[in-house]
Amino acid sequence: MTARPPDLARESFPLILAAPSGAGKTTIARELARQRADVEFSVSWTTRPPRPGEVDGRDYHFRTEAEFRAEVEAGGLLEWAEVHGQLYGTPRANLEEARRRRHLLLLDIDVQGSRQVKRTVPEAVSIFVLPPTAEELSRRLRGRGSEAEDALRRRLLTARGELEAAAEFDYLIVNDNLPDAVAAVQSIIEAEWNRSIRARGLQSFVANLVAGIDASMSG
Repeated sequence: MTARPPDLARESFPLILAAPSGAGKTTIARELARQRADVEFSVSWTTRPPRPGEVDGRDYHFRTEAEFRAEVEAGGLLEWAEVHGQLYGTPRANLEEARRRRHLLLLDIDVQGSRQVKRTVPEAVSIFVLPPTAEELSRRLRGRGSEAEDALRRRLLTARGELEAAAEFDYLIVNDNLPDAVAAVQSIIEAEWNRSIRARGLQSFVANLVAGIDASMSG
């Protein structure tokens, strides 16, 4: 992120990455968080059991259904949804903490969650990650080796419906090559950071520049 004068400090915004399972959005999100100091990966709550290698607090906050629904009732989740029979949600505190640090909160969520966040936080920027082909999407899902055939079929059926929502998103990228996909998201972030609507104190900054020009001309 390029440094700016204090008067033009930028207002942070949530960045949504959504995609059908297997499109690679989580890999993109992790790589972005690794590369950028101004991006924080939002760790979601879920009721699903951990997959091999997943760590509580790093990949997800694994919770019981009772704990999850209590958090919903308390208004502690920015968005939540039931997906493949399990509950997923984003803690509202994640966004509050990122804003306090003037960082982007990177949300790795599904289409339902994206719609909720957009309603609650209209300034959020949404990106939909597309697989290059249907065959590649199926190959990636089968390559996980973590689900039975009937569960895999449910994911593919869900993916079919989610793909039809692609036009709802602000940006689209095709994840055919990870470095290229990450670079595309990087470009979107830089463009969004530099939108005039995100510059706090823009009017006073411009007024000072104009006053300086006037002073130089009168001198």
